[in-house]
Amino acid sequence: MKKNYKWIIFLITTLGYSLFYVCRLSINVVKRPIVDSGYLSEAELGIIGGSLFFSYAVGKFVNGFFADRFNIRFLMSGGLLVAALLNLILGMDVLFGVFVVLWGINGWVQSLGGPCSAIALNRWFGDKQRGTVYGFWSASHNIGEAFTFIFIAFVVSMAGWQFGFLSAGMLGIIGAVLIFIFLKPFPHHAVDRDMPVNQKEIGGKQLSVLKSGTIWLLAFSSAFMYISRYAVNSWGVYYFEVEKHYSIVEASGLISISSICGIIGTVFSGLLSDKLFRGKRYIPACLASFMNLIALYLFLYIPDGGKLMDIVAMVLFGISIGILICYLGGLMAIDLAPKEATGAAVGVIGIASYMAAGIQDILSGFFIESKKQIIGGVEIIDFSFIRMFWILSAMVSLLLLICIYYKHHRRV
Repeated sequence: MKKNYKWIIFLITTLGYSLFYVCRLSINVVKRPIVDSGYLSEAELGIIGGSLFFSYAVGKFVNGFFADRFNIRFLMSGGLLVAALLNLILGMDVLFGVFVVLWGINGWVQSLGGPCSAIALNRWFGDKQRGTVYGFWSASHNIGEAFTFIFIAFVVSMAGWQFGFLSAGMLGIIGAVLIFIFLKPFPHHAVDRDMPVNQKEIGGKQLSVLKSGTIWLLAFSSAFMYISRYAVNSWGVYYFEVEKHYSIVEASGLISISSICGIIGTVFSGLLSDKLFRGKRYIPACLASFMNLIALYLFLYIPDGGKLMDIVAMVLFGISIGILICYLGGLMAIDLAPKEATGAAVGVIGIASYMAAGIQDILSGFFIESKKQIIGGVEIIDFSFIRMFWILSAMVSLLLLICIYYKHHRRV
């Protein structure tokens, strides 16, 4: 039973977490229609996006510690259900301030998905399978992104931006029910073992995670990677529409290419590091970070490259980010952390990553709106500062990874 059921655990955490992403990314597809309707401005959308990232960052840190101690079945299914209901509410016109608060609450409940999934996989799969399984599970990010940028974008193009939120909410409800039915916290199913028993020991293990300098270096590298990741994720559709004059379906389709290719990156990242690098993630992480830098350069600094160049940029970006999400987003920290403190390790990475993503969303929205000009009756936006901000973030992430590699190499 245990041997067979662990693959159900893998499937339900992968599907469930992908639907967390659908309920989080719904807003990214509807930004241009919302701005065009006069409902919200770019700066207001940046603040709304930042509210999710900041609450998500703190929530992932706090809830990562909680998830080590409490029943992950209830935490994960409950979090997705609330996220789905919030999307349904936001499918109606609400005041800007209410939107900020509700999207911030969405960020908090969203933060339950990652730690609960990582804990479930760590409990059900042994050390020899961890990298491979975690890599496949990490594709849930990209599955959710691809589904959002293809299906939700299609719904929005046909029915309006409100239905982007409504359709995401309905999918989230379905996912919450499936998680509640199928997710079992432990390989042993006895009722009295639904929670770890030695709370004092868990506290000591979690404290060791907080004291780990290497985990914090990973967290900061992940933070700068998340700036570039969510720059494209949050504003890529908008950038393609405004700067390169694609339609919403074309722009969303291009971003979905990065999401689909990200599946390739995440699926093979764990397998690659387990088999080829014998569990050492540092070298492939550095290579993926360099690829990410190249992809951003093609995306941002070759405006006249045509659609083929944009496709190439999104392919490289998707593969590289897919690999980095797997390594920096949790796997490398989980390798270093005690099994009893998996949630804490994911929480440390999460708070740094999503604080940075929140700052990115606010700054990007503010600078995009502030650089608007009307020339000859045509609205023009100067993206030069934004380009520099996004690509420098990717460069810093790469440099920090190189530092981690040399630190590890000297120790070995």
